[in-house]
Amino acid sequence: MRSILSRSRFVSGAGAAVAGAGLVRAPAQAAAQFAMKIGHNLPVDHPIHVRLTQMWKAVRDETGGKLDVSIFPNSQLGGDSAMISQLRLGALQFMMIGTGPLTSSVPLCAIESTPFAFRTDDEACKAMDGPLGAYIGKAIEAKLGLITFPKKWPLGFHEITSSTHPIRNADDLKDFKIRVSPSTMLVDTFKTLGASPIVTSLAELYTALQTHLVDGQETPYSTVELSRYYEVQKYLSVTNHVWAAYWLSANPDAWKSLPPDVQTVVQRNAAKYVLLQRRDSRILDASLADKLRRQGLVFVNCDRKSLQAKLAGGFYARWKKEFGETAWSLMEQVTGKVS
Repeated sequence: MRSILSRSRFVSGAGAAVAGAGLVRAPAQAAAQFAMKIGHNLPVDHPIHVRLTQMWKAVRDETGGKLDVSIFPNSQLGGDSAMISQLRLGALQFMMIGTGPLTSSVPLCAIESTPFAFRTDDEACKAMDGPLGAYIGKAIEAKLGLITFPKKWPLGFHEITSSTHPIRNADDLKDFKIRVSPSTMLVDTFKTLGASPIVTSLAELYTALQTHLVDGQETPYSTVELSRYYEVQKYLSVTNHVWAAYWLSANPDAWKSLPPDVQTVVQRNAAKYVLLQRRDSRILDASLADKLRRQGLVFVNCDRKSLQAKLAGGFYARWKKEFGETAWSLMEQVTGKVS
């Protein structure tokens, strides 16, 4: 059955909402009819893992123990590519997948990371929960054969951290070695901005920063804090350049093996806990800027317009062609014109 999880550090800010929720689970009393696994690459402190743990406990309880899903965080089952392969083969039944690892097989997934397209978290969620997200989900199913759940679990907006110098404008990114996830969109974004993007997995990022394989990285506040990047970085530039989320995905054969009533319980709880996770993340982000300052990061106000100016025109035209008129139109129905 499932390994006992360590107690979360997520006990302040948004953690107040979940501190008493029982993040450490006791072994099930009897063997489940359906024993399955879910993997992801996030630490146990992250709001996604916290609410995911509660979600699967609720599923187990509401199904009377019929479905018991063991959670493997922190890339315990391997890197993202390895877990996606396991998911497709059925060795892993569920996975929480970041967008980056999906883009090599389904380039359309990268539209989520269109720089400066989304102005707010609500706007991004509206697009990805709506027709655009459904359109991408169909592409994932067609190419990889995976089932994706309707609502996305947001990480939030990305910021840039650096160990060498503050990133105040686009000129400061020239030849800057920055780690990005394996997303063609992010690689192209930073190449266009004059940086030197280097792709590594999230599991390898701390070491890459510590050994100066890269000068900096770009992830949301919560990832910077929970992964302790403030220990190996000096500056944080507030850029809000891209928005990111995770997809709750399932192996189709495993999903179809579940009775309809069990599927309904999973769907209902997934819809419930993703909304709680979104609330947690927003509360947490509101408190993290001050916390990261206390942990030693120097905050920098980046000139976002200088970044946008370098991306204007050719970059957006290129990606509009890549994604296709339908997907771009679905995005702009929410965001307005992106160019």
